[in-house]
Amino acid sequence: MSLPVRKTFTRREYFALEGASDTRYEYLDGEIVAMSGASLAHNRIVLDTAGSLNNQLRERGCEVFVTDTRVKLDARNYVYPDIAVVCGQLMAVVEGGLETLLDPTLLIEVLSPSTEAYDRGEKFKRYQALASLREYILIAQDAPRIEVYTRQADDAWRYAVAVGMEAAAALSSVGVTLTLSEVYRRVTFEA
Repeated sequence: MSLPVRKTFTRREYFALEGASDTRYEYLDGEIVAMSGASLAHNRIVLDTAGSLNNQLRERGCEVFVTDTRVKLDARNYVYPDIAVVCGQLMAVVEGGLETLLDPTLLIEVLSPSTEAYDRGEKFKRYQALASLREYILIAQDAPRIEVYTRQADDAWRYAVAVGMEAAAALSSVGVTLTLSEVYRRVTFEA
């Protein structure tokens, strides 16, 4: 299904397109944006990160979701993070026949050259409006580097970074640690 030539669309039109297409689309203030494909390194990082999280969180009442799980930010914004973690009672809504998460505790984006500025800027700004969100993680694809933004009691965000294959990133929102050697175990970096 192709998009008609115009700038904004209704949610009904967005969900009709999502339901009829193999392509994933984000809905941002009435605009429909196609999600691009990912590199092999990007996919490896997503899978190994999600696997590590799933293994550590299996008995803690948290669920890990990857890539094809839509998150509703508000009535005009629906996005697809690379990884979403929900702890406690999962809240979801069915709209247009499609399920959407409402209450992620932790969101992770693997940075790509085409999305890095958006993931660091506007997307993070949109994510901050989610009351359930406790932590936002950015994982580099071109070097072993994980950035962790943790929401504080006063709603400010604390920043920490883990760099190098021997490093680890503590995720206090879910009480686990991501070792960079595990996240990047199948990725080769250019010299």
